[in-house]
Amino acid sequence: MRNDGAPKPLAAALVLRDQRAWARVRVPLIASAAYLALSYALIGFRPEQLVLAGLFSVLYLLSPATRRWVLGFSIFIVFWVLFDSMKAFPNYAVSTVHVGDLHAHELALFGVEDGGTLRTPNEYLALHTSSVADLLAGFFYLCWIPVPLGFAAYLFARDKALFLRFALSFLLVNLLGFIVYYVYPAAPPWYVALHGTGLIESTPGNTAGLARFDAITGTGIFRSIYGKSSNVFAAMPSLHAAYLAVVLYWGVKGRLGWINAVFATIMAGIWASAVYTGHHYVLDVLMGIACAVAGLLLFERLLRWPPFARLIDRYRQAITAPA
Repeated sequence: MRNDGAPKPLAAALVLRDQRAWARVRVPLIASAAYLALSYALIGFRPEQLVLAGLFSVLYLLSPATRRWVLGFSIFIVFWVLFDSMKAFPNYAVSTVHVGDLHAHELALFGVEDGGTLRTPNEYLALHTSSVADLLAGFFYLCWIPVPLGFAAYLFARDKALFLRFALSFLLVNLLGFIVYYVYPAAPPWYVALHGTGLIESTPGNTAGLARFDAITGTGIFRSIYGKSSNVFAAMPSLHAAYLAVVLYWGVKGRLGWINAVFATIMAGIWASAVYTGHHYVLDVLMGIACAVAGLLLFERLLRWPPFARLIDRYRQAITAPA
């Protein structure tokens, strides 16, 4: 018997296909539109915003494998978007910037006697530089982005559950650091060396001691990085000091053996380089380490909270290929 009211199998299949296609497209479409609109409203248009939105959309739509990858690494995209958005809300407009008092605390706690003059470690090291130390400092400082991201890529391929623990705790440590940025805005050592203890709010970013690496290598890599600094007065805490501590923690958890020795070496190198190049005081580095410890302890407590554990498990399922 003919039934004109019933949809034909081919038509039904086409409708279902269109529905699935729209379901896939709407996620990157809505996310990209929201990001671009918010970024434009807060900090204006920049070409890299289109690159980020386009990269997210392409990877999301390209294949199931790339979709799972970009969903996992969206945690780091969130970190970058939050960091970049701080340009719209400078911390010096929220709290008093600490310049001279922080320098005085550093001098009192870690001052170095040099020819009858008490200097901060930064000031002392600035008078005792070497090309080898400059190259090492630049090398270690270049590791603070590639090493965490490379470690994340390794974990994503080998252990999705550990990947999520690392990525989410990395984000949490950054959030704690961002809070301190606004509670305790602080000028870096190079600012005091160049401008004294008075506040100049419009001060641009500066490569400080890393300019010596640029000069030796004939590159402008650090000049390009620090020219885009979200906030000069965000020296406390040193999140550079925190990142490799988070990497090492999860490397130990993942029993990576000798690789953890590499992580530990890079971590110590970044700590020393932060002070050597004049980007951070020893106090900034110690606060960065404290931020990492606090964030990891808090994250471990969150893992014992059933709703959070279930959320992470659902996230893991979303980025795991079906058997």
